Amino acid sequence: MIKERSESYLVIATLWLLVFATSSQVIIVAPILPRIAEELTVVKSVLGLLITVYAVSAGVFALVAGPISDRFGRRRILLVGSGLLAVTLGLHGLADSFLTLLLVRILAGVAGGLLSGAVVSYVGDYFPSQRRGWATGWAMSGTAAGQIVGVFFGNLLASWFGFRAPFLCFAIIAAAGFLLIWLRLPQPKVKLRASLSLQSSLTEYASLLRRRDVRAVAAIWMTMLMATSIFGTFFPIWLEEDLAFTAFLVSVLYGIGGVAAVLVGPWAGKVSDRIRRTNVIIGASIGVVLLIPAIALVKSPFSWAIYPLYFLVMAFAVSRRTPLHALMTQMATGEHRGSLMSLVLSMSKIGLGVGSALASGVWHHFGFLGNAMVATASVLLMIAIVWRYLRDVEKALLLEESSERKSGIDRSTHLSLLTKHV
Repeated sequence: MIKERSESYLVIATLWLLVFATSSQVIIVAPILPRIAEELTVVKSVLGLLITVYAVSAGVFALVAGPISDRFGRRRILLVGSGLLAVTLGLHGLADSFLTLLLVRILAGVAGGLLSGAVVSYVGDYFPSQRRGWATGWAMSGTAAGQIVGVFFGNLLASWFGFRAPFLCFAIIAAAGFLLIWLRLPQPKVKLRASLSLQSSLTEYASLLRRRDVRAVAAIWMTMLMATSIFGTFFPIWLEEDLAFTAFLVSVLYGIGGVAAVLVGPWAGKVSDRIRRTNVIIGASIGVVLLIPAIALVKSPFSWAIYPLYFLVMAFAVSRRTPLHALMTQMATGEHRGSLMSLVLSMSKIGLGVGSALASGVWHHFGFLGNAMVATASVLLMIAIVWRYLRDVEKALLLEESSERKSGIDRSTHLSLLTKHV
């Protein structure tokens, strides 16, 4: 028992480190956009492309990674992804033009795509359903820690030594994650696919897309990440230009948001293990809808109000992701979980890319308030999808698990029955 508990903590720590490195190198891009514009002499309206190309690349390779991880196991994908991430982040040090930086962001997107679905899938493989909310909350709190530590110090490093410095630091962290996986991380004992081919992979994805529950979750992730990128891409630039924030104050603000996410993320996952996950998602999303416009309406004499507002919006935002991740792990067995996670998270990257591209146009014509209002509309659409579709999905999953415990019928049989009725 002690050995198993020790191993589970090692698993959480390793996944946390990967999430920290992967998310930090994504989140840091927006805060350092002013530094990139200055050093590479780029007009600010095109800076959103850095987020768009990463998102598209990550989305495409997430689709590739899913079936492979279902066939060969999540550990191998995590190993390759972490190693590739360490190398590609190191290449950021050679970026001497905007075009070169775009190219290395595309390469980083390849690594991010490999890791995005594999981390959550590994949680689903290793932990039982009644502990997945807790495990997902702690593993994904690496994203919040990325804001507290990664973005805070990364932004300062960018202001002191140039925009390349934080990426080089994250490369070292990714390399540490690679070593932990190689030396210590076990391969979960789950049933894997017997074979792999392009045709079988395409058939798998087509089968998943025919499921209404999968389409609903994919749409939820797309609208959620779209809202995030529409609001977040030009948020630091607005802070500096309209509210006279310095790079240090921006770092402090992101750190405060990260503290909120660390405090609330694991708690939200634990609560969602006990009550309906969709209730947590809807309630937290309503909070986001109320707070986004409030932030955008803050004026310079009251710039201090940004700090508590941002703390709250980050607390609500992370409260949606943890139960949503946990719910997704219940929608497929081990041999199909990687494909499901990769498909859904690939769609989320599309939302991220579309949102950042849209953010550039909206910001250019309507300013940051326009970005905030479009982001709010995207969150409202997400709430509607959760209310209309995901509540029924969760109810069916709960009935399926209850029936499984009573009858002892194999879970894959129940899931095949479930998908016919959802």
